[in-house]
Amino acid sequence: MIITTTPTIEGHQIKEYKGLVSGEVVFGMNFVKDFFAGLHDFFGGRSGGYEESMIKGRQTAQKEMEEKAAKLGANAIVGVSYGYETMGQGGSMLMIAISGTAVVID
Repeated sequence: MIITTTPTIEGHQIKEYKGLVSGEVVFGMNFVKDFFAGLHDFFGGRSGGYEESMIKGRQTAQKEMEEKAAKLGANAIVGVSYGYETMGQGGSMLMIAISGTAVVID
């Protein structure tokens, strides 16, 4: 399945619009990741634990969106957009949401 942030796909014509599809993932950050992320913030550098969690979350949300599009009979998703939001007490939860328009292309 072709997935793109653009409203069209070069070299393909959109034959049918199937509708909006989305995928959402909410997960908690554990104490150990928070502790080491705090050290990274203090000393500088990247937080591998958070980055890994965000990558897995984004992939899970995208897979959910693709499955919904396939159930509608789509073979592509256009106009894709990601959103990230912290939730819960002290921002202890992270929500990743993705949405786009499921379409049939030639």
